[in-house]
Amino acid sequence: MNAGHALRTLAILGLGGFLGAGLVLAMGERGAARAGLEAVAAPAEGAGSSSAQAEPIRGWQKGKGWGWIWGKNDEVGALNALSNSSRAAALALATRGEVFDLGMTYSRRSFKWPGHSPGEIITFRSPDGVHRMQDPDAPPPAQNRDHVYWHSAALFISDNVATQIDGLAHITAGLDFHWYNGFTESDWGSDWGPRKCDAPTIPPIVARGVLVDVAGYKNVDALPGHTRITAQDLQETLAWEKVTLAPGDVVLVRTGTGRFWGEDGSDHARIAEHDSAGPDLAATRWLVEDQGAIMVGSDTSGYEVNPAPDSPGTGIPVHRYLLVEQGVHLGEFHYLEGLSRARAYVFCYIATVNKIKGAAAGFALRPIALR
Repeated sequence: MNAGHALRTLAILGLGGFLGAGLVLAMGERGAARAGLEAVAAPAEGAGSSSAQAEPIRGWQKGKGWGWIWGKNDEVGALNALSNSSRAAALALATRGEVFDLGMTYSRRSFKWPGHSPGEIITFRSPDGVHRMQDPDAPPPAQNRDHVYWHSAALFISDNVATQIDGLAHITAGLDFHWYNGFTESDWGSDWGPRKCDAPTIPPIVARGVLVDVAGYKNVDALPGHTRITAQDLQETLAWEKVTLAPGDVVLVRTGTGRFWGEDGSDHARIAEHDSAGPDLAATRWLVEDQGAIMVGSDTSGYEVNPAPDSPGTGIPVHRYLLVEQGVHLGEFHYLEGLSRARAYVFCYIATVNKIKGAAAGFALRPIALR
């Protein structure tokens, strides 16, 4: 390169740097926010990022978690911390357009926890029945020469089956039967479900999701039944994934149980063989109080290890801790096999629940992960 060419090159670079600096100044807060979102979306392979929020998450305190902090009438809990900024940051993670279906198909044969009712799906109207039985709800023949009929089904189903998100009224504690925020059965129970913190109070969830693939890290198809997942297990798995958690994350723990769901969860024995593996209370406290998880979940029917170790007061201490004490929603039976195969450890998690008044959980859901 001759001297004249070098001088021209330096001048162009200098002008470009000057214009670039001016452009950054002109962008102001709007540009800085956009740049922040792009930084969040940086890990193209889902390898993780230490930052997931365009601004600090509100309400969470390190060492304490969440708790009853949103006012005496609050029914939403930690999900109050979701904001336009946090949702935009989560959506910015979806750079590839990949969709992972996290829902498990429910049928009358599906595996469920024994404490919930069985379900039946019964044909209420069928084309043959409407026509042959001259159903009084059918249009008169003179108005229906093309014989246009319909299918409809009557559902008799538990509000805690298949892919679900437990509402904050799902678990109570004490002889006053209180749940999150001090709502009690005597004040807010009814014959048609709880009247506070039922499923319709769960807002649409759009957040940074993180898969903690414990089964993948331990190189097993599925963890053995009753496997206790400790905080150290979670930490080692995250280090293996090269992922860092951030306050406001939805954290999904994979045990491998979901691989046995099949078409509709009809192999009860195989599912039950692994369904009892899960995080213990100390591990869950680490996720909430130290890392700021806004929701946790797994691929089992109950998330937590069963039987519960070191817990004389209840067999489900993690449920009580999350739902009653912290106001943190709990996801169950999320299908995590696709995320594991793709090594998609960081993604945008999206879930909305069916708005059935009085339901204790959003059930038979179809949340998605976007990458």
